[in-house]
Amino acid sequence: MRPTARKIASVLTQKGYKLTAQRRAVIDVVVSSSEHLAPAALYERVRRTHPAIGLVTVYRTLEMLSELGLICRVHRGGKSRSYTLALLGHHHHLVCSRCGTVADFTGCDLEELQQRLSQDTGFKIEGHLLQFVGDCRNCQGVT
Repeated sequence: MRPTARKIASVLTQKGYKLTAQRRAVIDVVVSSSEHLAPAALYERVRRTHPAIGLVTVYRTLEMLSELGLICRVHRGGKSRSYTLALLGHHHHLVCSRCGTVADFTGCDLEELQQRLSQDTGFKIEGHLLQFVGDCRNCQGVT
């Protein structure tokens, strides 16, 4: 289930963040997109309604939303990354190493591994991110 812009705005105000017009514009673009957007693509979409917004503002808003767990950051190899709305509930990503397509999936049985790692290292594990990288169905036959 996808959170709404209203829900995200509510979380921001509860956490003490100001809900500026620029932040609202970034949130609106993320919520309205079903894609995983690179910051530059997101910036271009936000500029359609807020032409004066700066790229730094978009990056800062994305980082803030990511840190709050409201959006997900997906690494696409190298320094390339994209963002998408965090689905309510636990999920992970499959990333195509050729075209950058990202697919979400739920369900992972990592509880035993998490417990063992916690015991072995002394870490109090709060959560995890799981991302598989490979070739999507469309890219498998491409050379």
